[in-house]
Amino acid sequence: MSLALIAAATGCTEKARQPLVAGTGPDPRLLAPVDSPLPTVDIAPAVGWPQGATPVAAPGLKVTAFARGLDHPRWMHVLPNGDVLVAESNAPPGKSGIDGLKGLVMKQVMKRAGAAVPSADRITLLRDADGDGEAEMRSVFLQGLTSPFGMALVGDTLFIANADALVRVAYRTGQTVIDEAPVRVVDLPGKGGELNHHWTKSLLAGPDGERLYVGVGSNSNVGENGMDAEHMRAAILEVDPDSGSVREFATGLRNPVGLAWEPRTRALWAVVNERDELGSDLVPDYLTSILPGAFYGWPYSYYGQHVDTRVTPPRPDLVKRAIAPDFALGAHVAPLGLDFNRGNLPAYGEGAFVGLHGSWNRRPPSGYEVVFIPFRGGRPEGRIRTILEGFLDAEGNARGRPVGVLTDGRGGLLVADDVGNAVWRVTQALPSPVLPGNAGGAPPAASAP
Repeated sequence: MSLALIAAATGCTEKARQPLVAGTGPDPRLLAPVDSPLPTVDIAPAVGWPQGATPVAAPGLKVTAFARGLDHPRWMHVLPNGDVLVAESNAPPGKSGIDGLKGLVMKQVMKRAGAAVPSADRITLLRDADGDGEAEMRSVFLQGLTSPFGMALVGDTLFIANADALVRVAYRTGQTVIDEAPVRVVDLPGKGGELNHHWTKSLLAGPDGERLYVGVGSNSNVGENGMDAEHMRAAILEVDPDSGSVREFATGLRNPVGLAWEPRTRALWAVVNERDELGSDLVPDYLTSILPGAFYGWPYSYYGQHVDTRVTPPRPDLVKRAIAPDFALGAHVAPLGLDFNRGNLPAYGEGAFVGLHGSWNRRPPSGYEVVFIPFRGGRPEGRIRTILEGFLDAEGNARGRPVGVLTDGRGGLLVADDVGNAVWRVTQALPSPVLPGNAGGAPPAASAP
């Protein structure tokens, strides 16, 4: 059965009842859930970029291609010498966690959205030796991995978060190829052919390098595969790489992908993909600080203590503990990349960059852009600003989809584009004053719905 026939069979005409911006900020407007036998499906078919085309940068910024012709680039890591590592990766083969007609719908969704390509299972090194903003050299840095995603360099050890395990290799400054086989540090949820619905494993080293933090998504939408399948999932795990011990640092986070340390307070922050199938207006994905030992609601409640009645048996004891996130990014925008501005784009001041991969469960679509959230004193303050857009064409096709975002230490913001098979670089076009609202002034204008 084709996706068109599946969509027609559902008879679903549900669409957003409020502008996207109403579901953003520290106090988003949460409408009543929509009950539907199958999820709303509104796909932006993947078509790639026309020759010479690029995303569109906000006024005062410019965008260039740091590298093109990659194979589904998802995540990045900048080494101390300026080399950029790119994980070219996609989901490993195996069970998706969604069965029946709904599973068929999801497979078609992923295919049309450009997410069904085979995984290259490698890390590529990009080098811009002359500093012109374009990588003139690339090398297959490490291959034979298992859907690699997060990377972290601690001293002379490079850690890689595969879909099933945390591994390590030795690294020397300037090295362009690693031939040694990675050494396993600890297994991660999804090993050995297990159900592995949210397969990406983010990775962030602690400030002192003694601990590593791994973002692990859920094995379902709202626990429909049983909570035994969610062991050590929907959580940020803290790993001691020396002893191999692992503990849950924070839980109830449906799919925590981007992880970053806020520069002023040194607090851990994350962007989280929330649950689907409650309608186009629910539930807002979010950006939040992460408190040790905290519970953020999944699957029993959302955005604090709003109970999800689909989950059985209920857990009112856990709902009472659920912490509301700090800042809503809008429903179904699919935030993946996260990094903080460290002077790379001076006009934008203090705040966070977020890559919004884009929706499939909202009508009209949301996301498909890179945004900036202003901060003051280590906390969000002000409205979301779009800094890179144009990923959707006039017909609603996806020319690209932003994934990882990362400041490069050279005045630029790198954006991995897994549909456009490129890494884009955003820089300030001309010296300009700090934008209003991004360093403590009046809030800037909101992004369009």
